[in-house]
Amino acid sequence: MKRKSLSTVVFERLLEQIRSGKLGPGVQLPTETELCEVHEVSRTVVREAVARLRSEGLVIPRQGKGVFVSEAPMSSYSIPDQDLRALPQTIALLELRLAVEVEAAGLCALRRTAAEAANIRAEMERVDANHPDLSKARVHYDYDFHLAIARATRNPQILDFLTYLSGALVPRLQLGYVLTDALKVDYFDRIHQEHEAIVLAIESQDETGARRAMRRHLLNSLERLRALAFAKGLAPDPSALPVALFSESPAP
Repeated sequence: MKRKSLSTVVFERLLEQIRSGKLGPGVQLPTETELCEVHEVSRTVVREAVARLRSEGLVIPRQGKGVFVSEAPMSSYSIPDQDLRALPQTIALLELRLAVEVEAAGLCALRRTAAEAANIRAEMERVDANHPDLSKARVHYDYDFHLAIARATRNPQILDFLTYLSGALVPRLQLGYVLTDALKVDYFDRIHQEHEAIVLAIESQDETGARRAMRRHLLNSLERLRALAFAKGLAPDPSALPVALFSESPAP
């Protein structure tokens, strides 16, 4: 029987830790030095093992920070071809939303009325309560929650712009649609926690906190889509710009 390579041994050990939950979604992997010491191997071996985890969409590198476990293994996704073709445009639109909605959240926290804050919370609870029936594939669509925040900025240009974008986003690619049943509950719980942080900052009129929470929410969504593009071979790296993808992935 052929002996396993050292990189395969390290890969399988890390894979087991990810599958068992010891290294849960979003958790940072130990540093190269730490992995070398724990597994008693060279840096080259560790890098090969981590590269294999990356190629299977199990971990995501973050420049200047380290390597983190994906929120959901990319093998858990079943992607229709038409959604794969739409993925680059979805990423580009989310990057555009990030530029606008972070500021919108701050303006909302400053300008919202008590009634508007109550409406935003009610919209969040309505959307987040509409979790998918785990026996069926359904879409989690929270754009109405984001529009409620835009409406409370009192800036009609922001609302009109995001309303216009909704025509291209209904529903391009929602990860709640393609996640396996076993991962859906955890995924939706994390989305709710992100929404709750935004709402709490708006309710307390915390302008900085609202911007920070919105940025975290949209960046998490963007990271999931970029990792998916990488795992499906649509981008050479999870942080690749959509501009580089359009030439390879024509619009549906």
